Amino acid sequence: MVGILTKQKTQITSPELTVTPDEYSLLTDLYQLTMAACYVKEGLDTKRASFELFTRKLPDGFGYLVAMGLTQVLEYLEQLKFSPEQIQYLQSTGIFDHVSDRFWDTLLDFQFTGDVWAVPEGTVVFANEPILRVEAPLWQAQLVETYLLNTINYQTLVATRAARLRDIAGAEATLLEFGTRRAFSPQASLWAARAALAGGLDATSNVLAALKLGEKPSGTMAHSLVMAMKAIEGSESDAFTAFHQSFPGAPLLIDTYDTVAAATDLASKVNAGEMELSGVRLDSGDLVSLSQQVRSLLPDVQIFASGDLDEYEIARLKAAGACIDGYGLGTRLVTGNPVNGVYKLVEIDGIPTMKQSSGKSTYPGCKQVFRRFVDGEIQSDTLGLVSDDFEDSQPLLQLVCQNGKNLQLPETLAAIRHRTQTNVASLPAIARQLQNPQSPPVMVSESLQKLTLKEEGRGKKGN
Repeated sequence: MVGILTKQKTQITSPELTVTPDEYSLLTDLYQLTMAACYVKEGLDTKRASFELFTRKLPDGFGYLVAMGLTQVLEYLEQLKFSPEQIQYLQSTGIFDHVSDRFWDTLLDFQFTGDVWAVPEGTVVFANEPILRVEAPLWQAQLVETYLLNTINYQTLVATRAARLRDIAGAEATLLEFGTRRAFSPQASLWAARAALAGGLDATSNVLAALKLGEKPSGTMAHSLVMAMKAIEGSESDAFTAFHQSFPGAPLLIDTYDTVAAATDLASKVNAGEMELSGVRLDSGDLVSLSQQVRSLLPDVQIFASGDLDEYEIARLKAAGACIDGYGLGTRLVTGNPVNGVYKLVEIDGIPTMKQSSGKSTYPGCKQVFRRFVDGEIQSDTLGLVSDDFEDSQPLLQLVCQNGKNLQLPETLAAIRHRTQTNVASLPAIARQLQNPQSPPVMVSESLQKLTLKEEGRGKKGN
């Protein structure tokens, strides 16, 4: 067993635990590096290996996933390298005392030289279908596992939730991403905002994310403004007037005290021509009843709702006759059932490999997903080997990185969002429904079945 105690502590990064691209090499699990050292010692490090990233099953209640995060994967692979200081840190831990000197030379000279095949961002995928495949020298393909799973799993989760929310809310609803305070880290909040917009939402309240993505941030106001101004100025109405004068286009939050009373006050101002109100937000209470009452008082004003909403609650609100034009989506968008993507070796030095653990077996060999459409709707997928060919089907995985060089042209969020919407629209209704969804059938090609049986036999013989 590899020890975890260090000989000494070497500080090479800031104590704030921020991550910069020049630190990507150490943003990995220890066993990726210990396995790499073992590969070098055994002379396996340069053997060509293929790993595939996929989910064994979809999250509960999901009929599909929306693949997301490829852009960040390719950026990571291009910038991945080891500095002398990082190598010195690894040496100082004492964990690697018995590795060969060639391991350190391998790290120092490293840059990613492999190929990556992947489905475009915004593509819907199902269980056991590769989202991407890395073909590279064994130790390189091994090293990148942790980061690839981190970004693909999380962004795919958020993009899928965003796509489901858009599907249920409808094209006409305004959907805003409010998840920054609930995302699992500041970095995750940026990824969540990106994935949410690419998945179909209209805007994010995260100002930094909006800046980096070339978007305009969107938001409303908080209860604290109303509470503070009421305490000092004397009324909730004063708070509304002050905020509206500075930000006439922003919706007002009207449920700090008495929602109906606040809406009545605003209606009198609107009817008297004192205010041109664009929207109000409800963040608590019986959203069905309150939205209906607010609509009767402010018939021409958009009503936004927030407060731990998800696609199930939006469906309930719509079915109950709520008068809501848009939703602020946070906690349940950026958290929730995880996408449990895995990254498994499928081929080494041209030899197919498969895991045969109970409940966790994998298919061997480098694979492709072949999608069949009928009248624009997904009828079925076939999981096959890359050597397979089906004339009536579309292969999904594309070569996006070759010999370490990014081949993918930059895509706008609008382009990815459009692909997401087109892909979701192509799903059969049963895959899109919220209750007991069912994915389209995913068949296994005859050649992959034969290879699987062959490798199972080899495994039983202990070869």
